[in-house]
Amino acid sequence: MKTIPELQELIKSEIDQITYPSQPSNLYEPISYILSLGGKRMRPLLVLLGHQLVNGQLKNAIKPALAVEVFHNFTLMHDDIMDEAPLRRGMSTVHEKWNRTVAILSGDTMLVKAYDLLLELDPKILPEALRLFNRTAVEVCEGQQIDMDFEEKNIVLVEEYINMIRLKTAVLLGFSLEFGALMAGMPESERKVLYDLGVKMGIGFQLMDDLLDVYADQSKFGKQVGGDIISNKKTFLLIKALEQAEGDSKKELENWLDKEAFDPKEKVTAVTTIYNQLGIKEQTTDLMNHYFDEAFNLLDQLDADVEGKQILKNFAMQLMKREQ
Repeated sequence: MKTIPELQELIKSEIDQITYPSQPSNLYEPISYILSLGGKRMRPLLVLLGHQLVNGQLKNAIKPALAVEVFHNFTLMHDDIMDEAPLRRGMSTVHEKWNRTVAILSGDTMLVKAYDLLLELDPKILPEALRLFNRTAVEVCEGQQIDMDFEEKNIVLVEEYINMIRLKTAVLLGFSLEFGALMAGMPESERKVLYDLGVKMGIGFQLMDDLLDVYADQSKFGKQVGGDIISNKKTFLLIKALEQAEGDSKKELENWLDKEAFDPKEKVTAVTTIYNQLGIKEQTTDLMNHYFDEAFNLLDQLDADVEGKQILKNFAMQLMKREQ
């Protein structure tokens, strides 16, 4: 049974061994670049953690696990274009370092490469794995579209927001755990519990990401702090603030949302002050902890290897305390 650091090192080693053709360089260099930026490799890690719940022999699960990481980075490359994000993991995004056209085409190629890695699967489970993968990939796209649709809506309900992050972020975490368990031979009934566990954890993770976008230390946060505020992104924090603000606070918040010309630092400071007055940070933390607690309850119910369950729980606890 491998520990989290051992699994992370195994994933890193395998990613470092992925090679691409040298030409055309503007197609393949961005793929190597975004994969080299690191991160926690959470999704392939969850694949291997899901596998270890049944079977600690991971040799045949590693390359399929990398398929999930390559797919995830494909979505990031395209999301960064749509969000006009300048930074990814503290470095320039692909469309900033190259250009939008390069980022679109390199991202398309990454999706194809993800399917190449899935071909390493046992042929007996390949159809089921592809069905689950394809469903998840479509849901991720649905979540991204809903997120963009929110930009045109004046009012977004909390329930709508939770559904959006479930699709955009959480279903891929649920799939990752279920995928690993599928490769290891876990019965379908238990796999579905594991999937739900991953989705709950994913919603909690995204709520934490929303919090960090406002409250993180820039030196430890891989993205631009306050980016959601600057772009009027309808996160849980903004949705709750719009629900609860009254009087002068409400007028000030709406004024900042309507402004087209502003000093970004001034806007971030002003909106964060309103969040603090309303206790938005505490409300977000409470909801985040609610989803992580639900995930832990499902993990307790799961019929799987005790040590494997503890390692997975330790990883979730690490996520809850993350600074970047």
